[in-house]
Amino acid sequence: MTISLWADDTPAECRRQLADLSEHISTAGSKNDLLEHIDSALSVPAPPGDSLTLESLSKTYRDQAEKVDDVYKRVHRVARKGLPEVWVGDTSVLASNVVSAAGRSATQMAEAFRGGAKALLKLADALGDAQRKDHQGRAGLRQAKRQLGGRDGWFDDLHEDDDEERARKEARGIASAGVSMMHRAATVTEEAVRAAVRDLNKWASEARAEKLDTDDLSAVDKLVLADTSTGGGAAELNEILSADDLERAGRRMERLNAADEAAMERMLAQSYSPQERAYLMKALAAGHGVDDIEQFGSKIHGRSEEWLRRHLTPVVTAPDSMDDEGQAADGSNNNKDQVSFGTQLWIQGGDGSEGTCVASSTVTARAMVDPVYALGLTGGPSGQEDDPDAFRQRLVDEQHRLHEAGDGGDNWGGMGLEGQERIADSTIGGATGDDYERRDLGSADDRRAVLTTVEKSVAEGKPVPFDVKGEDGAHAMVIIGQEGGMLQVYNPWGTTTWVSENDFINGHMGKAASKGLNDAYSVYLPD
Repeated sequence: MTISLWADDTPAECRRQLADLSEHISTAGSKNDLLEHIDSALSVPAPPGDSLTLESLSKTYRDQAEKVDDVYKRVHRVARKGLPEVWVGDTSVLASNVVSAAGRSATQMAEAFRGGAKALLKLADALGDAQRKDHQGRAGLRQAKRQLGGRDGWFDDLHEDDDEERARKEARGIASAGVSMMHRAATVTEEAVRAAVRDLNKWASEARAEKLDTDDLSAVDKLVLADTSTGGGAAELNEILSADDLERAGRRMERLNAADEAAMERMLAQSYSPQERAYLMKALAAGHGVDDIEQFGSKIHGRSEEWLRRHLTPVVTAPDSMDDEGQAADGSNNNKDQVSFGTQLWIQGGDGSEGTCVASSTVTARAMVDPVYALGLTGGPSGQEDDPDAFRQRLVDEQHRLHEAGDGGDNWGGMGLEGQERIADSTIGGATGDDYERRDLGSADDRRAVLTTVEKSVAEGKPVPFDVKGEDGAHAMVIIGQEGGMLQVYNPWGTTTWVSENDFINGHMGKAASKGLNDAYSVYLPD
């Protein structure tokens, strides 16, 4: 569920209206025109909301965080005492793993409460400031209106003597300052609301265990599944099951017949590790039937954490991946991480030479949400291969297949927007259950308006393809993660990096590719 604090786009619409009126007021050439624009500005709604209510809710969240901290301390005391290697839950997880998961879950919950409290407090402060600015601006407009007096009649409006012109210009200056103040208030409100919705949606997605809504698994099993990460990176950035995976897996478990339900529970109970168990549930979430999952399970059974990560998770996010290390000569971020299977990059054409960026982005995005699909590429038909050269051939073949499915151009170059939308919908949406639709972005306002939906989607674990253009032509990439005001981007040149929200809005996406590919002009959103 999307968190909403205001009616859709109200702050943005107010900002746009006041921006237009600011220009009209500053250039008004007659008294009547000026009065009309002042009345229009005064009719724009003031920033709504109650700062005191938001501050009170923020305090409630902080209080809840303190209570959860106490739970963590109790869990930590249990962990320190040492636990026997006993099995618990319906799927036979180790008690020590349960305690570890409980501790991390408590930490995440406390962080979520604190994060929510901070988001609400920042919103309260920004809203209070915006309401004060708006009040001052309206006072200026009313003063200008009083100075102007009543509207001129038809004849009076035809002629303006020197004194009348001087009075009009004086009032116009006061009104311009007033509407500019209101515009700044609307801008502050828009940005504050967007940031609060972004952060609250993110923290809501972190309430993970409860999203696995099924009676077929115990609370212990749900807790450990939601907590399991790939290893090899920061745990909180590399959970195997996304929020969307957990919801879909829970729904699919509930719809299984008795025989399939028993088979799933047996596979989960016999899993060699928490990671193996989580990948089985991820396969269920991706829409695979139990028979296919049993075949998949037999291929990954008993494999090490590192083997599973390498074969089933294309992108692992390093703890230092968000560090700002400046830009290279080509305008891209210095801090880029390679996406590879052994020595072979997940890259278009196998070496970056082909123009199959759309198909290549889509292949990697699907592999991120569907471990069965990923294993078919990395491990081959048997699922046991570990050969980068063989992986490269399968990767390029799949890129070519999707390129043709999207009616891509000859010589593996270029694909139309309709073809891109179609393969995003069938390939990524086929695993997430979503209908992907294109949204064209013609301006910074368009990109700003779509950003909350983009961030909510990737926070839930749904990749968002997008297109950029510039002096070097056009290119397709995928947004795959979101943290605070940063977006994680996969580039089918075989790398990931982080860019800021402002980079996305204001045309600096060359940081993820090169300086000749800056403006995001279309995005493909799951619905």
